[in-house]
Amino acid sequence: MAAMRALRAAGRAGLRLFRHRPDSGLALRSARPLWVSSLRSTNQKTPPPSFTDQTEEKSSAPPRYTDQGGDESEGYESEEQLQQRILSAAVAFVPQYGWSSEAIAEGAKALDLSVAAAGMFESGGSELVLHFVSECNARLAQLLEEEQKVVQLSSAEKKPTADFLRDAVETRLRMLIPYIGRWPQALGILLLPQNIPSSLKLLTAMVDDIWHYAGDQSTDVSWYTRRAVLAGIYNTTELVMMQDNSPDFEDTWKFLQSRISEAMTAGNSVKQVTSTGEAVIQGLMGVSVTLKNLTGLNQRR
Repeated sequence: MAAMRALRAAGRAGLRLFRHRPDSGLALRSARPLWVSSLRSTNQKTPPPSFTDQTEEKSSAPPRYTDQGGDESEGYESEEQLQQRILSAAVAFVPQYGWSSEAIAEGAKALDLSVAAAGMFESGGSELVLHFVSECNARLAQLLEEEQKVVQLSSAEKKPTADFLRDAVETRLRMLIPYIGRWPQALGILLLPQNIPSSLKLLTAMVDDIWHYAGDQSTDVSWYTRRAVLAGIYNTTELVMMQDNSPDFEDTWKFLQSRISEAMTAGNSVKQVTSTGEAVIQGLMGVSVTLKNLTGLNQRR
């Protein structure tokens, strides 16, 4: 018992001593944070400067790759995109080299690429012509869309259908003028058996765009009739254009005006409907004969 009383007395004395040290509580409260911070500073591994620099550099330029779906990550150029750039650059060299692999090689050089890039194209001339036709069709569609927006904003009056069709076809044909001397070669390439499906697809897409922006909403057989007739007009006018020596192709545009007027005044008779499907074929046959005349292939006779 005496020992227990002695221990209690010593405890009370210690408590009184602790209460008389106001800084002891601060020291106790600060002990754990200081211990944690010292542990972090001791155990934390700081990467060397070279590794830090590499990490920052990689974060600013994330890895680029092509996923399994074929989608390219940002900043990466796919093979198809590269091919399109080369073909677009090659068009500028067509007047000198024609629709050929040589023009494609020059296009690659213009982009600071090796001429060996021309080897990416299995049938150089064909791919170059088809690319050019596709790009021209896209430009025409963009122009027609812009014109439609201007009309919708009431900034201009809508053209009569005949005028709209004439202007659209003329605009598209004028895109050939810088290459008119080489266009017989282009048509010869487009008429190759392996290229005819793609050629017809591009032709029908073009006339479909023209009629669409002209406001055609037909749902019967006339939908096909109108497109076949316009395709035939485009083909025949193209042939006239290649042989036209008048200033600014004036004779070509007069011919176009006459054909459009005839098409607009013609009735949708049964005879017309059954014959319009032949218009495109006859136009293509006319192209073939004209090409032979222009290139001298029939001079053997």
